[in-house]
Amino acid sequence: QLQLVESGGGLVRPGGSLRLSCAASGFTLDDYAIGWFRQAPGKEREGVSCISSRGGRTKYADSVKGRFTISKDNAKNTVYLQMNSLKPEDTALYYCAAYFRGRSDDLGNCGVADEYDYWGQGTQVTVSS
Repeated sequence: QLQLVESGGGLVRPGGSLRLSCAASGFTLDDYAIGWFRQAPGKEREGVSCISSRGGRTKYADSVKGRFTISKDNAKNTVYLQMNSLKPEDTALYYCAAYFRGRSDDLGNCGVADEYDYWGQGTQVTVSS
């Protein structure tokens, strides 16, 4: 099996926090950049954040910069997205995806969904009062 499994989504109040996890099985993440994407009803898929294969470089959408933090634990084959100061506009289905980069530790075109090799099924995040 080659798959990514997201977890950690749920219902949270505005201003609250969640931590999403993306666990890989069937392959290792040390040669892959990881991206988080989200899609809300009636909206296009949006790149949220990505991290390089070694974890040395990160990128964030302007809409989440300063509130979200992406991290990678290659030993655990898992990527995390810490989401703080959540807003109702963050409500969406969140996906993680893996993008082969080798050990260059660069981000490549990590904002382009078509570059990615593997996708998870998604986890729902709902921010509501």
